[in-house]
Amino acid sequence: MTVERQVPRAAGKPDGPGAPDAAGERLRRWRLVLGGGGADGTGHELVGRDAAMDGALGALYGKEEKPASGRDRSAGLGASAPAVARWLGDIRTYFPASVVRVMQRDAIDRLGLATLLLEPELLEAVEADVHLVGTLLSLNRAMPETTRETARAVVRKVVQELEKRLATRTRAALTGALDRGARVTRPRHGDVDWNRTIAANLKHYLPEHGTVVPERLVGHGRVSPSVRKEVILCIDQSGSMASSVVYASVFGAVLASMRSIATRLVVFDTAVADLTDRLDDPVDVLFGTRLGGGTDINRALSYCQSRITRPADTVVVLISDLYEGGIRDEMLKRVAAMRASGVRFVALLALSDEGAPAYDREHAAALAALGAPAFACTPELFPEVMAAALEKRPLPIPDVG
Repeated sequence: MTVERQVPRAAGKPDGPGAPDAAGERLRRWRLVLGGGGADGTGHELVGRDAAMDGALGALYGKEEKPASGRDRSAGLGASAPAVARWLGDIRTYFPASVVRVMQRDAIDRLGLATLLLEPELLEAVEADVHLVGTLLSLNRAMPETTRETARAVVRKVVQELEKRLATRTRAALTGALDRGARVTRPRHGDVDWNRTIAANLKHYLPEHGTVVPERLVGHGRVSPSVRKEVILCIDQSGSMASSVVYASVFGAVLASMRSIATRLVVFDTAVADLTDRLDDPVDVLFGTRLGGGTDINRALSYCQSRITRPADTVVVLISDLYEGGIRDEMLKRVAAMRASGVRFVALLALSDEGAPAYDREHAAALAALGAPAFACTPELFPEVMAAALEKRPLPIPDVG
């Protein structure tokens, strides 16, 4: 994110009676962009709400100046929790939530405010989003008990919003994919595949009634618990993968709620942790991670490989930027062995909506050569990727640049 002074479209109208003309509004916006000082060149004075908005922007994006004393001075927030809390309240007053989240992220990155998030009063004032959850998880081990419950409440709010946004679509996509090839000719009403039934009976279309007479019903076969598909999510918990960890934990909980899929969730850095027993609560999964460690993909895949009992019915999803700290050749041999046994192997360079990620291109190319292409995936695309993997059809691979 650029550290230039940000002036959102929704900055509001200037104070004072009467609406400004177009030239005056341009000067106002340029004044907010430039931040004032002797060199802004606009000659425009801010008052009232505009002045307060300018102060909130200046506290974060203000440039360093040299006062007469010769000592460096900047418009930063400093390491004062009360000052930060007031600033958080101000930006929520003057800017929409989407802009507030960007400014919070910049404040954490630029001004080193991460440790202040360990204070409950400050956490309660923050606009919660996936990036904030990632920051809190990276601070998990340093978090005092007085803050932990507040942090869990913040994380739970974000997780619930993500589940509401993603769960229905995921269940619908995967339910349609599971055992789609198993058809029955006398299905129960709830098992009728109406699209295929209509297609199979188009010759019985009655134009005078505008309907199709379904002489033959086509239905989905019910999946026996003994032949459920198995999905293993293997998640890199190094610091660069924070957003991916959040989304993967939510998707893991959604998959685990489907009786037709046996889901296992494994996180790793240089060690491996199996968090499958926590999948009923993605917040517990997230607080079971330890963001910021190294990376040993080979060790993680070795563990996942040891848990596969029915290769032909198993999908392994590795979510990692592929910066391997373990044994590269062994990692590739494990992927090749899993694929040879019938496992569908999917490598996601990221599971987030942050654009093209940084990743190890050499390792990605090596996986592609084994028939396991590595690509970045947005949360919206993930259900389609999983549905294709379960059906063993080509994956919808976007261009990662």
